[in-house]
Amino acid sequence: MNQHDLSRTFHEIFGTAPTKTRFFFAPGRINLIGEHTDYNGGHVFPAAISFGTYAVARQRTDQKLQFYSMNFPERGKIECDLADLSYNPDHDWANFPKGMIYYFIKNGYSISHGMDILFYGDIPNGAGLSSSASIEMATGVVLEGLFDLEIDRLHMIQMGQHVENQYIGVNSGIMDQFAIGKGKKDFAILLDCQTLEFNYAPVDLKEHEIVIINSNKQRTLAASKYNERRAECEEALEDLRTELPISSLGELTSEKFEQYKHLITNDTNRKRAKHAVYENERTLLALQQLEQGNIQAFGQLMNASHVSLRDDYEVTGAELDQIAETAWNHPGVIGARMTGAGFGGCAIAIVHQTQIEHFKEKLSETYSEEFGYPPSFYKAKISDGAKELAEEF
Repeated sequence: MNQHDLSRTFHEIFGTAPTKTRFFFAPGRINLIGEHTDYNGGHVFPAAISFGTYAVARQRTDQKLQFYSMNFPERGKIECDLADLSYNPDHDWANFPKGMIYYFIKNGYSISHGMDILFYGDIPNGAGLSSSASIEMATGVVLEGLFDLEIDRLHMIQMGQHVENQYIGVNSGIMDQFAIGKGKKDFAILLDCQTLEFNYAPVDLKEHEIVIINSNKQRTLAASKYNERRAECEEALEDLRTELPISSLGELTSEKFEQYKHLITNDTNRKRAKHAVYENERTLLALQQLEQGNIQAFGQLMNASHVSLRDDYEVTGAELDQIAETAWNHPGVIGARMTGAGFGGCAIAIVHQTQIEHFKEKLSETYSEEFGYPPSFYKAKISDGAKELAEEF
């Protein structure tokens, strides 16, 4: 999608006005390793990707807000007023930008006029590459640009998380908004979700590339199951706190966990906590291996991550399991795992460049035989975070 097409659609939907339109972009994200550790106070290792959400926007002279998504044209224009930014189920996807505007105003930023905003995302809907956080951060940079605001990027990221947690009601961690807000081309981010300390790590996979595989299974249960997993981990933490002075599962080593896991009275909760602790260790080790150029060991840690998500956290499902297991047995694949919340969505594989086409053919064949429809494939580059785009892009 180029600027001309976006601009033409914008003016078809909203009409012409003397106010200049401006262009913004927020990426999606993949998480290389460290899944379901963010809300458990552990580490994650995400990267912004070249797919994401484009926003075309201009100020209005009144207080009206008009939103339109090229991904949901059947919904038409969704309208509200700056005076009423309350959550409205009828507004569907537009609650994400509405929520960002609500928190900007609540935090004292001056949003003096309404806006017309057109969104276009090339992230597959429901794929688990974080389209909702991408819309939130795209809205954030729209507000920053149109109203000439000086906003600390971490504050914008935190407002995005508030939209998810408090406005929408999904009890997610901060990883998605952080990766999208702070992304850097060719670098992943090691983030301590407890302290928000982070550092960039160059991703040099040599002759290998990251292939994203969309299971094309819609993640219909993701939000409710996500909240359920979080509650199970919180219960496990409370059991451990009867003898351990900890505030999150991310503070535990695997050795300490094994020593005290008997305190967790529920077997399911014990499995959930085990994943959170061991996955955190895998994430820290994965960074070390990548820094040392040992991408084979990095791939093995990815595989172990998927096994833990399958057996202990139980968030993968038959589709993601088949993708991962087929990848593990294919020449030239050094690692594969689900990425995102699970229950459908995407997996990632690190594949040798010479094997990518054969890998896609083989996986499409075995997956289609099993599930009756093919997966989709994306070769994404690691990109910069949310920003305003130049006149030409």
